[in-house]
Amino acid sequence: MSDGQRSVQAPAAARTRVGRPLLSLALASMMDEVHAHSGAVYLLAPGEPVLEMAVMAGLPRAFAAPWERVGLSAPIPVADAVRERRLVWVGGEEQMARSYPRISVVLPYHFSLAALPVATESKAYGAVFVTWPGAHPPELSDREREHLTAACGRLALRLERAVEDSRPVLQEPDLLGAPQVGGAAGSLGSVEAARMVSRLPYGLCSLDLHGRVSFANAAAAELIGLPVSRLLGTQLWASVPWLNDPVYEDRYRAALLSQQTTSFVALRPPGDWLSFRLYPSTSGLSVRVTRARAVAEMHRAAPQPGNAPSRLVTISQVLTLAGALTEAAGVQDVVQLVADEIAPAVGSRALVMLGSRAGRLHVLGHRGYEDPQVVERFNGLPLAEPTPGTHALNTGVPAFFDSREQLERLYPSRHATPDGFAAWAYLPLVASGRPVGTCVLAYSEPHAFPADERAVLTSLGGLIAQALERALLYDAKHQLAHGLQEALLPHSLPPLPGLEAASRYLPATHGMEIGGDFYDLVPSQGVAAAVIGDVQGHNVTAAGLMGQIRTAVRAYTTVGQAPEEVMRSTNRLLIDLGTDLFASCLYLRLDPARGRAVMARAGHPPPLLRRPDGRVRVLDLAGGPLLGIDDTAVYPTTEVDLAPGSVLALYTDGLIESPGMDIEDALAGLGERLAEAGELPLDELADHLVRHSPAARERLDDVALLLLRARAQD
Repeated sequence: MSDGQRSVQAPAAARTRVGRPLLSLALASMMDEVHAHSGAVYLLAPGEPVLEMAVMAGLPRAFAAPWERVGLSAPIPVADAVRERRLVWVGGEEQMARSYPRISVVLPYHFSLAALPVATESKAYGAVFVTWPGAHPPELSDREREHLTAACGRLALRLERAVEDSRPVLQEPDLLGAPQVGGAAGSLGSVEAARMVSRLPYGLCSLDLHGRVSFANAAAAELIGLPVSRLLGTQLWASVPWLNDPVYEDRYRAALLSQQTTSFVALRPPGDWLSFRLYPSTSGLSVRVTRARAVAEMHRAAPQPGNAPSRLVTISQVLTLAGALTEAAGVQDVVQLVADEIAPAVGSRALVMLGSRAGRLHVLGHRGYEDPQVVERFNGLPLAEPTPGTHALNTGVPAFFDSREQLERLYPSRHATPDGFAAWAYLPLVASGRPVGTCVLAYSEPHAFPADERAVLTSLGGLIAQALERALLYDAKHQLAHGLQEALLPHSLPPLPGLEAASRYLPATHGMEIGGDFYDLVPSQGVAAAVIGDVQGHNVTAAGLMGQIRTAVRAYTTVGQAPEEVMRSTNRLLIDLGTDLFASCLYLRLDPARGRAVMARAGHPPPLLRRPDGRVRVLDLAGGPLLGIDDTAVYPTTEVDLAPGSVLALYTDGLIESPGMDIEDALAGLGERLAEAGELPLDELADHLVRHSPAARERLDDVALLLLRARAQD
């Protein structure tokens, strides 16, 4: 930031030299005081709840590219620091994976981070984060805390003065390490150093902070297979085709962020294995390249890879998994997705998903166990019981057991409950700051869990936790909603003289909300009334209104109102309730003894009548508008013959309406199925009509079906 020109009369305390980069200097001073190796300053965007990165130091901005511009509500440390006006400390990769899984998925490396608000008592201006290599102690010292807090306070005051003086915040360049220079160009020392390096029997490269090759000796060029001129100024994974894999770039990032030596082996076609060892500093990396003969021998002797799963999940796999998890609806979807995607990728042969309910462990699902009782015995276990699953769920701390001996040493009770596996990872599933479950991955052979694999698995636990939290809410809402719907519908149909009845109700399969489809059969004064209807909407409001309509129709029927009066009274009730929802309805007064039925219709699909001779006709009845629209509406009635053996089919539009199908064709198809199977027992006929309906198979809407068959009375 350049403070710009100021009046000479301004107070000295408020003056900053022209052109002085305030943000960069403040950040560099802050990092130097606490020996941090990278950091960044964020400023609040004018008029937006957004933090924008203004300056980054110590590492290329590409390392923080996903977070150059973040909302204040984002679950990342700088946003939390501003929103909560506090210092946020993340002491390592496991804590990062638990608290900020989105960051840990992209940067699963060993480093520590502190984020602080840049704010005065009255106003926030932005935030700062600084990072340390993995060797930093797990806790922030009091001295570091005090230095960082004071430095951010001073920066906030300077920004406040800049605002008061109407001095804009200007763009400043990022701060990277000084270029690697071994002395004056062409000096004797530099020449001799180059000669010495060229005589070494192994390859040496120097990379800058961006990963670009700034030096390579002849041995490195020969091993890699490209001339030095082709390597200089390029990134190895970009200029060398067989190094063009995110895994190798990941090792460079890991070395710079953790400031710890990293290494990898790569196959140079057709069969030469090379070892790359990266030695980082705050100004770049030195890379040693040698032939990995032991690795080559091992790969020649070992079976060819192909079926063996990778032990670590690549970034592309993680992104694919994250996308798939967003589509998982219920808990079993999440369990199946983890079994199909995560377990094979990390070499696990079985998994268990655990949750809690009323202070006890609850098995949400499992895969890969030949004997399900091995897992189900944990169902209902008190959370106070000392087991690795309850410990991970209670504390939110992951646990990794390389072997059975290691597990049984900490949990002796496992001696009595063997599950046939030899290593385990217990991943706490923490979402929205609270544990929602534990994912247990089991391995068939002893399995070491190095630090990078633990970080990746813990990060995956964060992704699984987000999906599981949504799935638990989905399942709970689904059960509640359909429990409500079932409670509002009749549990059974009453036996009536001269009539057989059968019904079916199927909820929609898309979404988790419920609809307003309803039906009822009401005995009344020697005759019977049947009603079917559909309240507009797919939510609890529609279901509640459906219950009120069904109750009203039953009440009006019981007091002896005629069909047209029942419809008018229900219409007025719906209008008086002041709801914005409408309802279709079909009401029948049935008199089997006389073989007659009187019907009134309010915008509902017409019923079908199958006569005793097998012919089917659509009863295109006269009727009125939907209920709830016009308080003066009238609903004319139609009387229909109902001879013994006749079948009436009453249904909602979910049985016949589907995308791309003409409604008349769908109605004709339903009539054909009713004609063909009309002699079946009524329950079998109901199943047949639903099973062979294209709309009912897709179930984009709820389906209600009520069948009535007139029979001769004794």
